[in-house]
Amino acid sequence: MSENIAIKTEFIKLDALLKFAGICETGGIAKEVIQNGGVCVNGEVCTMRGKKIRPGDTVSIDDYTLNIEAFQE
Repeated sequence: MSENIAIKTEFIKLDALLKFAGICETGGIAKEVIQNGGVCVNGEVCTMRGKKIRPGDTVSIDDYTLNIEAFQE
């Protein structure tokens, strides 16, 4: 499953993105999933919860993919 997520800022931190997108209910859960190697950013496993995610990046967790894009008004 794939979903497009639009952000209004230059970047969003990986753990905040997982909460914002509704993938994780809390920041603690997001932190645990990231540190356990359960998240890929642009096809590579990422264990940095503060990783800056920018428009054009792709974040995958299990069979779910988030395509990050810039918010258009």
